Amino acid sequence: MSDASEVVVLGAGVCGLTTGICLAEAGLRVTIRTDRLPLETTSAASGAIWGPHLVEDSERVARWAQATLTTLLDLAGQRGTGVRMMSGVEAWREPAQPPAWSAMLPETGPAGRLPEGYVDGWRYTAPVVTMPVYLGYLLDRFTASGGRLRVAPAGSLAGVTAATVVNCTGVAARHLVPDAEVLPIRGQVVLVTNPGITEFFVGVGDDTREVTYLFPHGDTVLLGGTEQRGDWNTEPDQAIAKRILADCVAAEPRLAGAAVVGHRVGLRPFRPLVRLEAERSANGRRLVHNYGHGGAGVTLAWGCARDVAALVSSFM
Repeated sequence: MSDASEVVVLGAGVCGLTTGICLAEAGLRVTIRTDRLPLETTSAASGAIWGPHLVEDSERVARWAQATLTTLLDLAGQRGTGVRMMSGVEAWREPAQPPAWSAMLPETGPAGRLPEGYVDGWRYTAPVVTMPVYLGYLLDRFTASGGRLRVAPAGSLAGVTAATVVNCTGVAARHLVPDAEVLPIRGQVVLVTNPGITEFFVGVGDDTREVTYLFPHGDTVLLGGTEQRGDWNTEPDQAIAKRILADCVAAEPRLAGAAVVGHRVGLRPFRPLVRLEAERSANGRRLVHNYGHGGAGVTLAWGCARDVAALVSSFM
């Protein structure tokens, strides 16, 4: 079946939707083709907070992150986007310093009192995103710009009949491209009722403990988490959920007794280097790759999408 679009974007997670928006708003005819609707993607399981995580440390990542931060700061002032500014604490179990990207944020400072077991930390304010709302906002913005969403699995890149194809398939790129450098990092979270928490907390993991985080989203709090490399299992593990709850209650005692209202699992698409580049396929079509963002899809999406749009526009 042929796609009657100038550009087909593969993938409807945060990077695919954002890329589709930038292309459609540039005046191109765009179809996003996906095997899963946005709320069924890994993006829907994200916390999510702006901040490079499980991604390369490089100048281009810093540039993409800064560009995305600027856009998220703007969206935080708009109703219905799912983006808002929130303060909270990141803590470590050994002495450490805030990461270099902390200089991009508007408000940072000492952490103050820390939960038991943590010895160092910092307080900051950053965009926090309620992903179901944000993904809905992105999809609405895409279709309002003339874009079309088509649910149809792509068995191969060669089977997508469009002049220009943009590959935003995340962890699926391991098999679709194929690209053996792509590795899933499994993330499991638990949703509970909110007992009145208004700030986030991130307890950085180490060799002995998993990462611990909690992000309030109105009436619920999203609790995590896991960073299980190479694990493709997308079903919630009840033993892991129990451990997540215990770790989060230890960090924030008000969570004790909070009712569990849901579980989510996502596979972060880790790659040693983000792949954002263009190539010409064997049949002469133009192919642009935009995947491998690790745990930083929300953090890099707008910066990467604009670079993709510039590449595609250069073809026209």
